[in-house]
Amino acid sequence: MTRLALTAVIGLLALTAAAPALGQKRDKVPDLGEKQRDLRETQKRLGEERAKAADARKREASLLAELETIDRRLTEKRRQVANLDGRIRRAQSDIAGLQGDIGRLEGQRTGQEEALGRRLRALYKLQAQGGVLPLLFSGDDPLVQATHLRHLTTLATVDARLIREYRVTSEGLAERKARLEARQRELGALRAEAERAEADREAAKRLSLLARVKDERVYHDRMVGELSEASRRLEAFIRDLQEKQRRLAQEKQRRLAKVPPPARSSPAPPADEVPGTGFGALRGRLLWPAAGRVVGEYGAQIHPRFGTKTFRNGIDIDVAEGTNIVAVYGGHVLYTGWFRGYGNLIIVDHGGNYYTLYAHAAEVKVREGEEVKQGQTIGTVGDTGSLQGPRLYFEVRRDGKPQDPAQWLQPRG
Repeated sequence: MTRLALTAVIGLLALTAAAPALGQKRDKVPDLGEKQRDLRETQKRLGEERAKAADARKREASLLAELETIDRRLTEKRRQVANLDGRIRRAQSDIAGLQGDIGRLEGQRTGQEEALGRRLRALYKLQAQGGVLPLLFSGDDPLVQATHLRHLTTLATVDARLIREYRVTSEGLAERKARLEARQRELGALRAEAERAEADREAAKRLSLLARVKDERVYHDRMVGELSEASRRLEAFIRDLQEKQRRLAQEKQRRLAKVPPPARSSPAPPADEVPGTGFGALRGRLLWPAAGRVVGEYGAQIHPRFGTKTFRNGIDIDVAEGTNIVAVYGGHVLYTGWFRGYGNLIIVDHGGNYYTLYAHAAEVKVREGEEVKQGQTIGTVGDTGSLQGPRLYFEVRRDGKPQDPAQWLQPRG
């Protein structure tokens, strides 16, 4: 009995000792749930912040992308305006021609009216004298009567011709006046459409963006970074083009290898590989791509206001918009199209791994795959992709690496 009581006492003490621990465990359960709720709230807030950041990045479009969008719209608006201007000039020319025709026909009709008036007065006098019968049958000489009849017949024929000519002139005059009114209405509609083209508004947006890049450090730094990235993308793009050219050349060689070559003593190497010929032999003697002043030199550059350090792979030539761009040497047009940061871009392959690049073109006048001659017009100067207005950006590259164009172009003066 004593042993049973002792066992009961020990069990009671054990339960008593365990009770606080159980209480503590129960007290900790709410704490753990609260921490889990806090964790979920933190994760939710973090997700919201990430979503906001992603939206902000999405809204903060690339400056070059924004410039490209404006340039493309501006180019299209300019094309529309140029087309409308051409139609307006044609309408004005037609109107001037019609006005000249109307003046000539009115003068002609005035002369015809005067001639008809004289004939009518003569007929009136003849009718007042009894008409043509007394004149026709006056005298007994049949020859005289025949002469009178012939004269009267001739006069009648002339009168009929005058009347027909007068009618034709009047109809032609009415037709010219109707056409003139139609062309004048068309001209008014064309001018209204030209005003709606809003090219000036797109140009104002472009100037506003470029002003921010010029005056605000944050925009300038962003643009410098994007231009550096554009330069790297262009280098990679050229490498891809070179690789494509290499594969095409290999494929061509494989096809030619299946055809027996014509018999000759020794094969002649391509002109580009002959010493003293080709693009590489014209260092310091190449044509200039456009007549203008170099305003951006090749090499390292330090921005005068912000102190930003950059490297220019080519030169900027200040040229009037619309000036012709010419190929500095004959070659094969490797690429034409829009390239972000460069606008309308033309790349010409001159053989021997030499390439020239012409950027910011307003109009491209050659096609990819076309062969061009030295001095041939390949485009016109514009401001597409340019941060400084109309100018030509020009590069010389060998094996994909930029060269100083000043060492290749012929000296001036």
